Amino acid sequence: MTYLLEIAYSGAAYSGFQIQKNARTVAGELTRAAKLLFDADCKIQGCSRTDAGVHARQFYCSVHVPDGGNAVPADRVPAAMNCLLPYDIAVKKAQIAPDGYNPRFETAYKEYCYVIYNKAEKDPFSYKLKLPYPFPLDENELDKEAKDFIGTHDFSSFMAVGSEVATTVRTVYDAGVTRRGDDVIFTVSADGFLYNMVRIMTGTLLYIAEGKIQKGTIPGIIEAKNRGAAGVTAAPDGLYLNRVVLK
Repeated sequence: MTYLLEIAYSGAAYSGFQIQKNARTVAGELTRAAKLLFDADCKIQGCSRTDAGVHARQFYCSVHVPDGGNAVPADRVPAAMNCLLPYDIAVKKAQIAPDGYNPRFETAYKEYCYVIYNKAEKDPFSYKLKLPYPFPLDENELDKEAKDFIGTHDFSSFMAVGSEVATTVRTVYDAGVTRRGDDVIFTVSADGFLYNMVRIMTGTLLYIAEGKIQKGTIPGIIEAKNRGAAGVTAAPDGLYLNRVVLK
């Protein structure tokens, strides 16, 4: 039997979603909880591979229960799993899925948000949840810059060095910067993302704000297909997988 779970988590305490040897991960916690609930070794497959320290407001994963495992009604799975999971991981919904269902291959597009705490005063309650940035940011100017990410491009300049992928072409459907109180939020949606792509986009926008990269040069950075042309890789703390749309 296969279940499809919608979950949310704070990634501050984890080395990403995917199971790793000798590291605490979100998938590792889900695997442990699933074994207790279904009394079987279950296989967990996620819709994405979030990095260490990255959070998710909406995330889908499948739980494959082998023959002989407990058959738990889908509507009871969230409450049961939440009793077995740490407080920073929550199962929001569950449903029965076709056998072998893998949400990674059933994702139409994803939306990420990067949250910057833009105030000189420290906020201990945003620690590991937002990027502290004490210098003034003009969200309207950054929004204009972010629009240049939209379209189908080769985003090699916004990929971590050493990454191996079949293609570096991605389609960005929307990108923009808004302010909510002291938070400046960069939001971007695409059919897929390269390793560290959103964090490098964010770092590039911050370099533009600081005058380290000239305004209006994002199209040129994309055209360069060179990681060295873009800005710094922003810390993972402020990054959220905000929304996942399945096919």
